[in-house]
Amino acid sequence: MTRTPDLSTTAWRKSSYSEGGANDCVEVADGYPGIVPVRDSKAPDGSLLVFAATSWASFLTQVKSELR
Repeated sequence: MTRTPDLSTTAWRKSSYSEGGANDCVEVADGYPGIVPVRDSKAPDGSLLVFAATSWASFLTQVKSELR
């Protein structure tokens, strides 16, 4: 069983598509090999999702293709 690392001191990065908005965006954490932690910036102490890095990369590829 894979366990999620302690993310309590993680430096979160806002989406580049947030356009500098207050708190209406997705945040991701870098530096975790094989996984990508994701959270809602409006609820930083709430639940978060952890994706396999390959799944996250596929998701971003699809999103970017839809924005073109």
